[in-house]
Amino acid sequence: MNNKNANNKKIRIYWNVVFYIYIIFLSYFLFFSERYGRINCNEAYRYNLVFFSEINRFIKHRRILGIESFVVNIIGNILAFSPFGFILPLINKSVDKFYKVIILSTLFSLTVECLQLIFKVGIFDVDDILLNTIGGLLGYLAYKILRRKLV
Repeated sequence: MNNKNANNKKIRIYWNVVFYIYIIFLSYFLFFSERYGRINCNEAYRYNLVFFSEINRFIKHRRILGIESFVVNIIGNILAFSPFGFILPLINKSVDKFYKVIILSTLFSLTVECLQLIFKVGIFDVDDILLNTIGGLLGYLAYKILRRKLV
């Protein structure tokens, strides 16, 4: 194995470890964080199936709901999934296409939302799926920009 292949393998291992750590932290915040009310499971299923309903609510009532709530629910959903779109093409060469990252980001977010619904932790929200997918897309765009600058 030549030196370049050995370095590429080390880099890929590094990004795999980073990806798994990211998934662990994301899982904690999405399913177990006491700060965001994940421990006290509700008896009822809670969901939003209307696109832009929650986004509009957080924008319209941001002063009432508070800036932290706005940032966590709008910007946080985008930023939380940006690493997914950034790291995925680094650990899997076959995912170096725009449409693949969008599909995988959407499916990953849909899986998270379904698990939240099943376990009655958080709210199944189509707006979260949209914002998470945008986050995955922005992460992928950052990956592409950095890759062009470095190559």
